Amino acid sequence: MKIRLQKIIADAGLASRREAERWIESGKVSVNGLVVTKLGTLADPAKDDVKVQGKLIPRRQEPAYVILNKPTGCLTTMDDDKRGRTTVMEYVRVVEARVFPVGRLDYNTQGALLFTNDGLLAKKLLDPKYAVPRTYKVKVSGVPNEKTLKRLARGVHLEDSKFKPMEAKVGRVSGKNCFLILTLVEGKNHHIKRVCEHIGHPVIKLQRTHFAGLSLTGLPLGACRFLSTKEIKSLKKLVMNDPAPIKPGRKKRV
Repeated sequence: MKIRLQKIIADAGLASRREAERWIESGKVSVNGLVVTKLGTLADPAKDDVKVQGKLIPRRQEPAYVILNKPTGCLTTMDDDKRGRTTVMEYVRVVEARVFPVGRLDYNTQGALLFTNDGLLAKKLLDPKYAVPRTYKVKVSGVPNEKTLKRLARGVHLEDSKFKPMEAKVGRVSGKNCFLILTLVEGKNHHIKRVCEHIGHPVIKLQRTHFAGLSLTGLPLGACRFLSTKEIKSLKKLVMNDPAPIKPGRKKRV
């Protein structure tokens, strides 16, 4: 299907549509070897060779959706040029399509990590306004009391960050430690570690068991699999419609 050149360039993550339009008008874009300067020119991102300043934009691939049971000791990044450490991409090499991780898990955090080449869906899944759930099994020092759990349920405010309310319950108690089951609808940097540290129960071990309704059932650590058609439809349904804005003076019904 043919679409406007500026959209192809923007979808590739090279520039905004407005900047792409300037590139087209200044003769920096070509289609199948011919320089294009007219705005509104159409091209097929799956069939045509589109180049920006001589660099070919990879042709659009069929959408791919993969879940990995991420092990500890690897970075959630495409590569680590500076230090050469293992990245999550090592575990999805069996996937022919070029996919990228949706969000991130810390170096020593394991669990559910989604990969896709569907940029629009990935962006929406990470947008807090869609309240996409993430569930973690967290081993912490000590055992939080009921008052502390209610504090998590109200939301924790630090000096530099405000964390939204989360579902929190105590799972198995192991000696002086315990496992918390936490469900969040946002994913800030070192989110759980910072919150647990703040409430006086530092994290010992962290695993994400679910993301956007996807689970790790039957998936060994370090293994990945393609999502089923049903799972893909479920993901898209989560972000199908923009949440209705809350009118001033009225509370949103839950």
